[in-house]
Amino acid sequence: MSVNVTEIFGSNVFSTAVMRERLPKGVFREVMDVMKHGGNISMATADIVANAMKDWAVEKGATHYTHWFQPLTGITAEKHDAFITRPEDGKTILQLTGKQLIMGESDASSFPSGGLRSTHYARGYTAWDMTSPAFVKEMTAGTILCIPTIFVSYTGEALDKKTPLLRSMEAINTQGLRILRLFGNTEAQKVFPSVGPEQEYFLVDREKYLKRRDLIYTGRTLFGAPAPKGQELEDQYFGVIRDRVGSFMSDLNEELWKLGIPATTQHNEVAPAQHEMAPIYTMCNLAVDQNQLTMETMKRVATRHGLVCLLHEKPYAGVNGSGKHNNWSIGTDTGENLLDPGDTPNENLQFLLVLSCIMKAVDTHADLLRQSASCVGNDQRLGGQEAPPAIISIFLGDQLESVVDQIISNAESVKLLASGKLDSGVSTVPVLNKDATDRNRTTPFAFTGNKFEFRMVGSSDSIADANTTLNAIVAEALCEAADQLERADDFNAACTKLIHDNMAQHQRIIFNGDGYSDEWVAEAARRGLPNLASLVDAVPALTTEKAVNLFTKFGIYTQSELEARADIMYETYVKTIKIEANTMIHMAAKHYIPTVIGYTTRLAQSITAVASACPEAELSVQRGLLKDVSARLAEASAALEQLKPLMDRVDAIQDVKEMAIAYRTAVVPAMDALRYPIDQLELMVDKSIWPVPTYGDLMFEV
Repeated sequence: MSVNVTEIFGSNVFSTAVMRERLPKGVFREVMDVMKHGGNISMATADIVANAMKDWAVEKGATHYTHWFQPLTGITAEKHDAFITRPEDGKTILQLTGKQLIMGESDASSFPSGGLRSTHYARGYTAWDMTSPAFVKEMTAGTILCIPTIFVSYTGEALDKKTPLLRSMEAINTQGLRILRLFGNTEAQKVFPSVGPEQEYFLVDREKYLKRRDLIYTGRTLFGAPAPKGQELEDQYFGVIRDRVGSFMSDLNEELWKLGIPATTQHNEVAPAQHEMAPIYTMCNLAVDQNQLTMETMKRVATRHGLVCLLHEKPYAGVNGSGKHNNWSIGTDTGENLLDPGDTPNENLQFLLVLSCIMKAVDTHADLLRQSASCVGNDQRLGGQEAPPAIISIFLGDQLESVVDQIISNAESVKLLASGKLDSGVSTVPVLNKDATDRNRTTPFAFTGNKFEFRMVGSSDSIADANTTLNAIVAEALCEAADQLERADDFNAACTKLIHDNMAQHQRIIFNGDGYSDEWVAEAARRGLPNLASLVDAVPALTTEKAVNLFTKFGIYTQSELEARADIMYETYVKTIKIEANTMIHMAAKHYIPTVIGYTTRLAQSITAVASACPEAELSVQRGLLKDVSARLAEASAALEQLKPLMDRVDAIQDVKEMAIAYRTAVVPAMDALRYPIDQLELMVDKSIWPVPTYGDLMFEV
C-alpha cells in the first residue's frame, strides 16, 4: 500500500503549524517569542496551550500524558498520567493544566546521579522544553502525549543529558553572534548547531535471538566462531534489500515520518544483516530527541516483523560494528551556514576564522571529544573495520589542507586547488564535476563540504554528550577569538593574524592519511596527540582543570556535575562488564561445557564400541578428534574456573575507578580467554547438538 508522505509527515507532532491553527493569535505570538528569544510564558497562556495540546492529543486517541526526559541512563524515561480528573457523581472530565504542562515531579533517587543525590532524597523536577515539540506515541499501552522536558534535582543539578545540551547551545549562540557582529552581520539574531545523525543497526530473527542468552542480556554475542562467509566479498554494502528487511524499513519510515523525523536514506551496510538509516539534519536538541525516538521506534517496529533490532556497537566479532556518524554544523536563523566555504574558501575570511577556531577547539580538547563518544560497546568497535581510531584528528581534504598550509607559510596569495573534471570514458555518460577532495573513512572528525562528520559516536549511545562537548569547545574558541578581535584597531589585519596563529599552533590535529595504520599511531604520539583506547582511559578527561574551566565558564556543567558523570561512567562500565562476564559464566557452565562433555562421552563410547566389535578398524580420526575436543574442553573449563574467583576479587575493590580499571585490565582478558576455546569447539562439535544459533544462522537467516 502506497503512503502519501506529505499527508502523514508530522501528523503525530504538536508542531508550530498545529499551534498556529489551534491557539489564539496573541497566545501563539507569546509562545513563539519565548521559543525564539527565551523567557517564560504566563500561567494563563500555559493553561491555554495545555488545553489545546490535550484536545489535539485526545482527538488522536490519547488517554495519558507524560513528561518525556533523558536521564543519565542514556535512554529515555516516561511516567504516564491519565487526563482524567477526580470523579464526581460517577463522572470525570479530561484535563491538562498549564502547571502540569510546565512542571512535573519524578523520583530522582532511582536514576543515576553519581552521588549528586542521596538515595533517601527522592525529589526531582521535569520542566517543559518548549523548543522541542510535543508528540503522541502510539504504543501497546495506548496513545500517549509526550512532552519533552529537562530533568533536574531538587537542588538544581542536571540529572539528564538535555539540560547541559541546551546550555551548550546557548553558549554557541552567544559566542557565534559576537563573531557575526564583528563581520558586520546585524540581521542574524540566533546562531545554532544543526545535526544529522546517521544510525547503523543490525537485524536478527527473533526466534534465534531468544536462543542466545548473550544477545538477550548484553545486546552482543559473547561467543561465536566466524561464519564461513563474512563481509569479504563486499556484496552486502548497498546490495538489494531483502523482502523481510524492506518491509521493516517501510514500516519504520512511516512511523518516523508521523513523528516528524525526516528519515531519508536507507541501505544495507557492510556487514551481513547490518543496515543504516539517516535523516535530514535539524536543530541540535531536536536531532537528539529524534534520534532517541528513532532507536526506540526501530526496536518496536522490528518486533512486529519477528525481528530484533541490535543497536550494540559490536554485536558480532570479526565484522563491522555499528556507529552513529554525527554530522554537525553551525547556522543562523537567516539561513547562513558558517561552515559553508563558498566557491573561494581561500578568500572567505569568516569561514577561515571559524575553521581555525574549530581546529583550535578539537586540538585543545581532543581528550574531551574522545570522552564524549565513550560508551562500553564502543571499546569493541573503535580502531578498525570502518570505525575510526581512538586518536582524534581532523580530515580537511587536499583543497582545504592546501589552503591551511599556504596560510601557515604566509603565502602572498592563497591559491585554491582546482576541482577538475572526471571523464568516465563512456560517450553516453556526461563528464562529471569532480570534488577537489576525496573522503577519508578512517578519520574520526572529517570536513565534508559544509559540515564536520564526527564518526566516533557509538550506535547505541545518545548523541547528546558528543554535541554538548562539540558545542562547548567551539563556543570557547569563538569566545577567545571574539575577545581578541573586539579589541583590535584593524579588524581585517587582526583577523588574518588570528587565523594564521590558530592554524599554525594547531596544525598537528590535521591528518589526511590512513588512520588504521601503525605508522599513524607512532606519528600521533610524536605529535603529542592523546590515544585513549578505552572508556576507562577517557573518563578522566571530564574532570581535568581544563575541562572544569571550560564547562563552568559557560554554565554548561558545574564541577560536581562533571564529577558525578565521571563516577556514573565508571559505574556503568563495571556493571556492564560484570553482566557480560556473568552471562559468559552462565552460558559456559550451563550450555557449552555440558554439550561438549556429552559429545565427547558419546564419541568415546562410540570409539570403544567400534574397537571392541572390530579391533582392526582404523580409528585415528575419531581418536584425534576426541583428543582435540577434550583439550579445548579442558582449556575452557580452566578459563571458567579462573574467571569466577577473579570477579570476586575485583568486586571487593571499594573505589569505583579502581574497580573499572581492574575490570578492563583483568576481567576482560579473562573473558577473552574463556571465549577462545569455546569458539574453537563450535568449529569441532556436531552442529546438530550445538546449543545456540551460530553466526551463520544469525547473520544470514534474516
